[in-house]
Amino acid sequence: MMKQHSTSYNRGSVDEENPYWISFSDIMSGLLILFILVSMTLILELIAKREEVDQKIEQIEQIEQALERVLREIKSELQAKNIVVEISENDSVIRIPDRLLKFDSGSFVIPADSERIVHDIGDTIRRVIIKQDRYKIFDTIFVEGHTDNQPFRNNYIKGNWGLSAHRAIEVWNYWDLHITGAPELSALRNHAGEPLFSVSGFGETRPIQTPQDTAAQREKNRRIDIRFIVKRPTQTDYETVKAILEQ
Repeated sequence: MMKQHSTSYNRGSVDEENPYWISFSDIMSGLLILFILVSMTLILELIAKREEVDQKIEQIEQIEQALERVLREIKSELQAKNIVVEISENDSVIRIPDRLLKFDSGSFVIPADSERIVHDIGDTIRRVIIKQDRYKIFDTIFVEGHTDNQPFRNNYIKGNWGLSAHRAIEVWNYWDLHITGAPELSALRNHAGEPLFSVSGFGETRPIQTPQDTAAQREKNRRIDIRFIVKRPTQTDYETVKAILEQ
């Protein structure tokens, strides 16, 4: 009798004959590992970008808090000398009212009885902002002149525009000449190496009191504002933050 021979499937022999054969499950396992690695890389990159955003936001918050502290310290020190100034416009402006400066109508000359007040204000600002190099957080500190809406005619100083600018210049010139100590105000530079202090005049164009029908109402608009402009993130910084947050 002829013997029947059984044939069995030998996986080992197939693997030996086909050394490049890879099962479907092996392929999926490899792809899964690759997917996990790529995902982890992307997650780590996203975390790093988020941390960068958090740092930039924290820097902005710290600058805003530093600005507020500086202005409130200036106000407090002046108040101790019976010089009452105001803080306004989101804690960015020290407002010196007309009742302290007492400029004569149509004049930009600082009256003699106001010189001590002007001196103390300038000296206090200098001491507070140079403490721990605080002035380095600022881009510009503007000395701004403002008038009421009463028409003023003068060919030399060009009406209220010129009057407000000359009053601001007069305050700055007084500080530059009489505020002593190192560093002097005129020597302070911003982050770009430019002079920290600037002067501007707005005439009647930025009233804080409307209407201006009475003498008391108009007096509120005659003032010198010291506006502190902090160093802001660049446009590139904002665009980077925006792009990351939109992802």
